[in-house]
Amino acid sequence: MSQSHVNVWENCLAVIKDNISAQAFKTWFAPIKPVKLENDVLTIQVPSQFFYEWLEEHYVHLLKRTIRKELGEDAQLEYSIIMENAPAGHNGMASASPYTVKMPASNRQSTRNPNVSMPIPAVETQIKNPFVIPGLRKLNIESNLIPNLNFDNLIEGECNRLARSAGLAVANKPGGTAFNPLLIYGGTGLGKTHLAHAIGLEIKERNPESTVLYVGSEKFTHQFIDAVRNNSVNDFSHFYQMIDVLIIDDVQFFSGKEKTQDVFFHIFNHLHQTGKQIILTSDKPPVEMQGMEQRLLSRFKWGLSADLQVPSLETRMAILEKMMYANGIELPREVVEYLAYSITTNIRELQGALISLIAHSSFNKKAITLELAKQMIDKFVKNTAREVSIDYIQKVVCDYFDLPIELLKSKTRKREIVQARQIAMYFSKKMTKSSLANIGLHCGGKDHATVLHACRTVNNLQETDKHFRKYLDDLEKKLAIH
Repeated sequence: MSQSHVNVWENCLAVIKDNISAQAFKTWFAPIKPVKLENDVLTIQVPSQFFYEWLEEHYVHLLKRTIRKELGEDAQLEYSIIMENAPAGHNGMASASPYTVKMPASNRQSTRNPNVSMPIPAVETQIKNPFVIPGLRKLNIESNLIPNLNFDNLIEGECNRLARSAGLAVANKPGGTAFNPLLIYGGTGLGKTHLAHAIGLEIKERNPESTVLYVGSEKFTHQFIDAVRNNSVNDFSHFYQMIDVLIIDDVQFFSGKEKTQDVFFHIFNHLHQTGKQIILTSDKPPVEMQGMEQRLLSRFKWGLSADLQVPSLETRMAILEKMMYANGIELPREVVEYLAYSITTNIRELQGALISLIAHSSFNKKAITLELAKQMIDKFVKNTAREVSIDYIQKVVCDYFDLPIELLKSKTRKREIVQARQIAMYFSKKMTKSSLANIGLHCGGKDHATVLHACRTVNNLQETDKHFRKYLDDLEKKLAIH
């Protein structure tokens, strides 16, 4: 039993819908009406000449594939185009004599004479978008930016001030500053990706017409491999050369991939020469990147390389307070301080610990206490052998003796200050892996001999003074991580 034109077109639409965005389907395929099916030739009606030209330019391959899947390799498509300026029929349209164009499997160039049959070219003229099949217009390219990774949610501190300021300058004038490329580098979890997204979002906010694209280096590499496999490297390169602001995350993963580096080199050159902005992130500066071509490394150095450093205690506190405010929660001050003092090198880990702490408290209906926080930190900070930081030890000792931490780090020789300082040094040596010199540095620039003397003094006093021994027992309980 032969299929009807309606059924064939509905089957085609089901395939098309899975291959394009919902908005593109609604705009370009929902208005089409199937007219007839004769001898494996499907006729569809489109609203205008412009509509036909758009389908021909952007979706010809998709249409051909789907029609042939339904009707076989000899299938053809015929358009019935409503003439906007023709004499109107009873419904106000040129339905009396619509003109048609046919699509056989041919590579002949089409004409624009509405009175003759014209084959639609088999070669798709639109550059393919490696993120979406089939290709989209430049203005429809998805940026892949995450909305909440914006500047409002990026706490400023000494650790990121240079990179953040450079990012804002780039966002204000993409491609028009000396910061091109802008290379943001730093260790894991310090906010490189957040800052890159924030710059892209700010550019889109200020210049909605700009084409901003964020892509991870691994994704870029996989797209390039697919392009090589499909013999479409030119389309791949041309697509990336259309971008106004290109953000490549973790560019260090290009290391050792010679062909990927080569294609990126040419894309980089084109974008830079045409005044487009390039933003890169890496876990190390260009001078330390191994397995990278020198010509590429030299271009990475053309602009600004801005590093993200480990956040200070004040910045870590501010990050936690910002998260608490955003989530509408309050935590005991001692808990927030403990988190900030304990997780010192990784913002992502700090945020994860807070989220886990809140979740654990909610699921188990337990109040968020310092004890609960210590249990959570034990699970999060496995790589530090459960050691507390020198800063946290000093903070606990100062709180216990009700002393300002500035006095502990000062040169004063008052007996109670000296005793608190010696106790802090003692616990720092006992509970951390820090060297004596590093402990002394944290305690007001004392040398290693002073720290060693302090530890001996504390050991002697706890054997002879029961009040002093109680101080140590109390403090050890406060510092202990169970």
